[in-house]
Amino acid sequence: MRRRFLTVLCVTAVSASLLGGCGSEKKTEEKEAAGEVQGNELSDGSDDSSQEEAKAEESASEEKSPEDSSTAEGVMLDVSKTLSGTHHAEMILKDYGTIKMELDADTAPLTVTNFVKLVQEDFYDGLTFHRIVNDFMMQGGDPEGNGTGGAEETIKGEFSNNGVENEISHTKGVISMARSTDYDSASSQFFIVQADSTFLDGDYAAFGHVTEGMDIVDEICKNAKPINSGGLIDTPEQPVIEDIIIVD
Repeated sequence: MRRRFLTVLCVTAVSASLLGGCGSEKKTEEKEAAGEVQGNELSDGSDDSSQEEAKAEESASEEKSPEDSSTAEGVMLDVSKTLSGTHHAEMILKDYGTIKMELDADTAPLTVTNFVKLVQEDFYDGLTFHRIVNDFMMQGGDPEGNGTGGAEETIKGEFSNNGVENEISHTKGVISMARSTDYDSASSQFFIVQADSTFLDGDYAAFGHVTEGMDIVDEICKNAKPINSGGLIDTPEQPVIEDIIIVD
């Protein structure tokens, strides 16, 4: 696994006296900081109508494409091709609950396909949110748990400054990909925006948003106790991703 420095999103609190006349400089500094820191019933045949219904259901099942394949824990989408449309996922955090997400594969097809692929490979199970900054975001999906790791493959950054139109703004609840300074370095690390951070627009690949569970995000961010200015959380205190399920 290639190691990349995907440390995402560190925001420095600036006093009001320093804000006057320095808006563009603050925006630039914030962007730079963000870039640096990432189971079947068996019929006995006694009911002919039931048997015929069972045969019909079996036939319909055989006609399903890989993309329609379902499991007890959701569906298995066909990620051998780039996804499109809207998809939904549920992320279960240990001791916190479930965060429901909507994924926009029309806006960010490569990003959503990559995310779904990793989810279906159970890549995220047991990983954590290692970097949390209150009033900004919470970042996770790093196998190393410190911002330096990722998946084996990287993807093209789907955002305007990398030549890809992406109209999803980084407002509260939006989900986006972390990366290093290399525009095409995103792999597995993602972040959930806790407070509007539109200064990230154009530089990061937003690919969905939280539909339920922002109260969990708020709770985690509010109670976070970073051990450094970048928002790194001590390993025992990092919220754990128990599972992510693709719903449709």
